[in-house]
Amino acid sequence: MNTEQVDVLVIGAGPAGTVAASIVHQAGFKVKIVEKQLFPRFVIGESLLPRCMEALAEAGFVDAVSEKGFQQKAGAKFVKDGKICDYQFADQFTPGWNWTWQVPRADFDKTLANTVEQMGVPVHYETTVTNIVFNGQNSVTTVEDKDGKKTEIAARFIIDGSGYGRVIPKLFNLDRPSTQVPRKALFVHTVDKKRSMADEPNRITIVVHQPGVWIWIIPFANGITSLGFVGNPEFFKQYEGTDEEILRGLIASQPYFAERFEGVEFAFAPRVLESWSATADKFYGDGFVLTGNVTEFLDPIFSSGVTLATVSSQTAAKLVIRKLNGETVDWDKEYMQHMMQGVNTFRSYVTSWYEGVLDTIFFADNQDPLVKSQICSVLAGYVWDLDNPYVKNHETALHKLARTITLRDMVAADKS
Repeated sequence: MNTEQVDVLVIGAGPAGTVAASIVHQAGFKVKIVEKQLFPRFVIGESLLPRCMEALAEAGFVDAVSEKGFQQKAGAKFVKDGKICDYQFADQFTPGWNWTWQVPRADFDKTLANTVEQMGVPVHYETTVTNIVFNGQNSVTTVEDKDGKKTEIAARFIIDGSGYGRVIPKLFNLDRPSTQVPRKALFVHTVDKKRSMADEPNRITIVVHQPGVWIWIIPFANGITSLGFVGNPEFFKQYEGTDEEILRGLIASQPYFAERFEGVEFAFAPRVLESWSATADKFYGDGFVLTGNVTEFLDPIFSSGVTLATVSSQTAAKLVIRKLNGETVDWDKEYMQHMMQGVNTFRSYVTSWYEGVLDTIFFADNQDPLVKSQICSVLAGYVWDLDNPYVKNHETALHKLARTITLRDMVAADKS
């Protein structure tokens, strides 16, 4: 069996893997990416957040992505019973990027992979990791290509950005159940011929369908719009028929959706994603680090997936560089605790969304501009800014704010 020697083996050619590979490569190390699938391939997670732009910029990807002409995204709009809450990233509290993109992920991910290849990092598609043996920090990974040919890759470090594949967690029994409530998404890409500028293609729109059930609308620059319903699996069991029949019935049940999307052409058969939440006992070990969805994927509601993927890889890559240069790295403090700050902040917002707490905040009258800007920063992905009280106190701040709004409105009602 042939054995190849590299400094860093990256598993997965998605945003997590390519960001990490680029940053490590730029530091002068020999990097190789192995990817189980053939690109381009479909994946969900189409609405990015401004914070991920910092990682894309450091990886050297922004120019290549800009050339693709993807739909720029300037904010997020929430709709419930005719009321609208509009967040503009330009108004956010935390300094940083105030725009990003909405992307068909097949094209976006292939663009990142192509760019890192052009930088000099080989990407081997349709290559599956079958075994990893660690000897201290060093490792030997056995991979098998689509023709059944096996190769060994000796590496000084492994970055696992394998996403839902969860290569190292599965091989070394690191997986553990997420605390997130299981949910289901039924979604499709539509040929959106009735779209107009009034529909604000430069933002994601999230519509509250009923308590615990919401709809995403993500317009792309190519005239396709991603449309999905998300809720408890029991919600979907009320409906009979094929996935397409169920989805078209749900579209017809919403007046706005019925006008814009009823009878619309679907670009592919509706797809289902459920029980997506997973996590691991630890995000690092002697000779490896987990990044992206391999760490923890929460929920699609606040589009946190690609941001957590790219920021975790940006952070991990710089720590790996230090490690390979002989420095001491406190992986627990500098990586695990850091990433969990972001994960747990998003988790508080996800939980508050499904509890209805954020409904009270988002659709309140006379919102405080400062508070709104601070919450906007979280929605932009700046979940590591501890100067923001709605990040630092994420476990309690939202509930306190909702109670204050409710009390204020009760007092106002009594006076009237």
